[in-house]
Amino acid sequence: WRPEVNRFARMIVPRPDASYTVDATIDSSLFGLFRFGMYAAEDPKVVATMQAVHDRLWAKTPVGGMARYYNDYYHQVSQDIANVPGNPWFVCTLWLAEWMIAKAQVPDDLKPATDILAWAADHALPSGVLAEQINPYTGAPMSVSPLTWSHATFVLAVQAYLNKRAQLAHTA
Repeated sequence: WRPEVNRFARMIVPRPDASYTVDATIDSSLFGLFRFGMYAAEDPKVVATMQAVHDRLWAKTPVGGMARYYNDYYHQVSQDIANVPGNPWFVCTLWLAEWMIAKAQVPDDLKPATDILAWAADHALPSGVLAEQINPYTGAPMSVSPLTWSHATFVLAVQAYLNKRAQLAHTA
């Protein structure tokens, strides 16, 4: 946790002299803090971190979607990192949906996650194939396509949504 930026750091890198360097790059993999059970999805530190991930990594184009990390160079199509911090990845965007689903307390809390699920479906090829990432300006598939990981993450997010919706229906 880095109080000066009000979020978790990406990683800590040890140096040979036993000191360390903190890499505070904003990274969508910070989703793992709650996904792997280290913290609850609604923990204030996770909420602050995931909000920062959304705010800094969401493509500010009509295409939308979440980059892997700030200034991701892999197949980078734009140097306008303030608006396009990296190409949108299905996996990273769906991780955001999974976090939203996990922290939902009432059925209406699921709406942002359903918007992301719809975004993923809207950016699939007509065959239903999901690529690794998409062009942030055109929405065209980029890199590996189909990517099993994208499909698996979509299935996981849909299952999480259905389970949470059923759970919230019983508590309402």
